[in-house]
Amino acid sequence: MPTHGPLLPELSKPLKAGEFELKNRVVLAPLTRARSGEDRVPNATNVEYYRQRACAGLVITEATTVSPMANGWADSPGIYTREQVAGWKNVVDAVHAEGGTIACQLWYIGRPGHSTYMPDGGPVVSASDVPIDPKHDGVWGADFKKHPHETPSPLTLEQIETLIEEYGVAAANAKEAGFDGIEVHAGNGYLLDQFLQSSTNKRDDKYGGDFDGRFTLLKEIIEKCVEKAFPTSRIGVRISPNGVFNGMGSADNHDAFVHYAKRLQKMNLAYLSVMDGLGFGYHDVSPVVDLPCLRKDAGYTNALFGNVGYTGESANAAIEAGDADAIIFGRPFIANPDLPYRLTNGWELAESDASKWYTAGEESRKTPEIGYADYPAYEVK
Repeated sequence: MPTHGPLLPELSKPLKAGEFELKNRVVLAPLTRARSGEDRVPNATNVEYYRQRACAGLVITEATTVSPMANGWADSPGIYTREQVAGWKNVVDAVHAEGGTIACQLWYIGRPGHSTYMPDGGPVVSASDVPIDPKHDGVWGADFKKHPHETPSPLTLEQIETLIEEYGVAAANAKEAGFDGIEVHAGNGYLLDQFLQSSTNKRDDKYGGDFDGRFTLLKEIIEKCVEKAFPTSRIGVRISPNGVFNGMGSADNHDAFVHYAKRLQKMNLAYLSVMDGLGFGYHDVSPVVDLPCLRKDAGYTNALFGNVGYTGESANAAIEAGDADAIIFGRPFIANPDLPYRLTNGWELAESDASKWYTAGEESRKTPEIGYADYPAYEVK
């Protein structure tokens, strides 16, 4: 078993974030890799992928849908059927056997999805009927064909009540599978982000309007997850205040997300995951919300995890400065399953094959391990 080296000492330190016990501060990002097949059941290849990366201080699963209506990405996993729960239990057991800690990221796609994924053929849903700007690329449907983005249907109050319950059931399923906790995905232009941002939320009921109104759905989902499964000390939330992905970006994002961080601070989450780097695309319509901003402007004192574009050196510096408590790494973990050890020993990082990041149809479903679970650990010479 490799050990941490003398470099970047902040990354090697353990961390208690809520009730999560992290053995180091290098966190595996929730990377959608599309390897769970048409039934969305975690399989043996998924088990091996996560087992290999159990050396992370915290393993956050790829985005995992809470219901059939939440889907919108081919071959991504779910956690709403008995088979899916059993599949995830195999993953969790493998990570725990390696001494790892793992959280399940709960996901509802909303308007970036497509009607071909919907159980009844459509439509996709959102906070309001605001489509993604046509200047953004289209969406891959369940038929593996590229389609234009569709105009979403605003969720009714009854539908919102149902989806809140679905999150609660998904959290209970995660607990049954043995997860140490959950992360609620409220970023990257997916459904909860669509409620948080003014550019996509035009509602005039209790789920829209001012910052508190737009925060209501996320708050009620967290409360339902607490009721059904985990205390807030085992729940993280992911936000992306700076991102343009899926057509996002609002002029009031700085003030809005500072407000949301203040609200989340009072809920005593295990951690807040912030996509504060700009490498994933910056909307450029409001000031950047980064970790120092959340510490200073929002007074956020609980655990903050930074993400997007960090190197080992910048991650170590952010933790040393007190801006971050841990750093989430995504793409570097793809080809480097032993990333924490590579960073702290100064070992060379392997490059991943971007053409294999996702599966792309029936043929690639036959060999899901290629470009996914076949990257070796570093060989010390």
